Amino acid sequence: MLNTPSLAEPRPSDVAQGLPKTDYRNAMARLGAAVNIITTDGPAGRAGFTASAVCSVTDEPPTLLICLNRSASVYPAFQANGVLCVNVLGAGQQALSGVFGGKTPMDDRFAAADWRVTDTGAPVLEGAAVSFDCRVVRSTSVGTHDVLFCEAVAIRIGAAAHGLIYFDRRYHDIVAH
Repeated sequence: MLNTPSLAEPRPSDVAQGLPKTDYRNAMARLGAAVNIITTDGPAGRAGFTASAVCSVTDEPPTLLICLNRSASVYPAFQANGVLCVNVLGAGQQALSGVFGGKTPMDDRFAAADWRVTDTGAPVLEGAAVSFDCRVVRSTSVGTHDVLFCEAVAIRIGAAAHGLIYFDRRYHDIVAH
């Protein structure tokens, strides 16, 4: 039998007090994640950003979570519109990730790809591996970010099974064979 410490009773040496931000970021670089472009449109205007902090919460109701920095220039639009689309990037879409992840003006971001609109009005990326059209149903603040809980009202699955992940500070294409 292995002698493992209980999660309920951490040892003092296991508690991360004052953990340096760089150590945390270096560790997170080893946690591979899908690359997504999160978009919105509505009364507060059209906006979009690149994110890897996206996760499934439950399939009943179909819900995802997205983490959004409150200091991001797109934050007011997402907060006011209350709808968004999680566009999961596919293999070969690294350049689009860079456009939505930088300081590119919003109109130029959207001009870099083809978009459609479905149920919520949020832009849906043509050629995405999959797109989740969502309504934000709840949010909570944690540190510098808001965690948005988003219920999917429509899903659009791309023609090919392929993906783009970010791991060890680099992009990696994933193609099903």
